[in-house]
Amino acid sequence: MRADQPLVLFDLDHTLLDGDSDQLWCEFLMGHGLLAREPFASLNQDMARQYKAGTVDVQAFCEFYVGTLTALSAAQWQPWRELFFQQSVRPRLALGGCEQVQAHRAAGACVVMTTATNRFITELTAAHLGIEHLIATEPQRLEGRFTGKTCGVLNMRQGKVERLHAWLGQRGLQLAQLHSTAYSDSINDLPLLECVTAPVCTQPDAALERLAHERAWPVLRWF
Repeated sequence: MRADQPLVLFDLDHTLLDGDSDQLWCEFLMGHGLLAREPFASLNQDMARQYKAGTVDVQAFCEFYVGTLTALSAAQWQPWRELFFQQSVRPRLALGGCEQVQAHRAAGACVVMTTATNRFITELTAAHLGIEHLIATEPQRLEGRFTGKTCGVLNMRQGKVERLHAWLGQRGLQLAQLHSTAYSDSINDLPLLECVTAPVCTQPDAALERLAHERAWPVLRWF
């Protein structure tokens, strides 16, 4: 990335994807008998409600979903995550969002996907969209297996801003130097939307939509 290059950040869940990748992953695992439906289904729903309300504990949220990876090694999970992408993710990608990604890429922007969902189940989506750069929650691995823990700063709420600054710092850049745009649906991403030049709300939740109207932020709907 160059200092004269626009920076464009896309959230994934409910922004480019009609659904939540963590929840879809859990439904996929339960549907294929890789995860017990009870009590996990109710726990998953409760976690989703807390996230939507903006009250969920960040560490608990991320480790709840990363914990689903401990049953198999990374190598054993590989065919399952490919099937998950084809069955549960690809059909739900919003056409308008995909077109927006490609328009920014064609205009020469540096496009980054930034998501609270872990890297292992989101990097295939980023690759499919032609997004080279992915900032995601990092699941910890030990000897080829997932531990159920995370590494480093969680890419959620203020963590998205911290991770973005770190990512830019590795490239000798500062956010203040750049023209930056961020797309998101969630009030949980308010810190990210507030730190960029041009915030854009996509399918916003109720709290973010109210704020978008107050601040005259653009609102897009792709599904």
